[in-house]
Amino acid sequence: MIKVLVVEDQALVRGAIASLLSLEDDIEVVAQAENGQVALNLLNDIDVDFILSDIEMPILSGLELAEIVIADHQKIDMLIMTTFSKSGYIKRAMALGVKAFILKESPTEYLVSAIKKVKAGERVIAPELALMALNDNDPLTNKERKAIKLAGDGLTTAEIATALFLSEGTVRNYLSEAISKLNATNRIDAARIAKQKGWI
Repeated sequence: MIKVLVVEDQALVRGAIASLLSLEDDIEVVAQAENGQVALNLLNDIDVDFILSDIEMPILSGLELAEIVIADHQKIDMLIMTTFSKSGYIKRAMALGVKAFILKESPTEYLVSAIKKVKAGERVIAPELALMALNDNDPLTNKERKAIKLAGDGLTTAEIATALFLSEGTVRNYLSEAISKLNATNRIDAARIAKQKGWI
């Protein structure tokens, strides 16, 4: 029996996915969670083979959850679902070691097949997502990414400097570089573009 934890912030979608998977003879949905933090808390009390997680969720996203699970729970495989065709997400997920990346629009059969393929040791990426990831490279450095994300959250240069333990001058340089690389008009525009691409 393949034991699955479904993580999705929309209750109706979460319930529907769990119900569809439960129809399979060899898949058991052992728990459901509305965000990555709840999922992490559940891992102390349940035994699962797979976490099937949405990518964009409040409190702790699917990518943040994947990073923690892959580091601390090596026996659990991560499968990410998304409605967002953002190439940056795919690359980040693959770099972390996520075993499958599929579109929510995929038929149930595709999802079930992906779970079974991962169980057999394979990796599964929806072909259209894989193609998109190949054609779109993130030009930002890790520090530029962090700075622009905080700017997009509304923090001032001084607040970003404090959060990242950097000088204000260094932060201004990172923001300026990010704005230039993304052909953005300002820091907020740069954050919007980077978020749209899935780079932050």
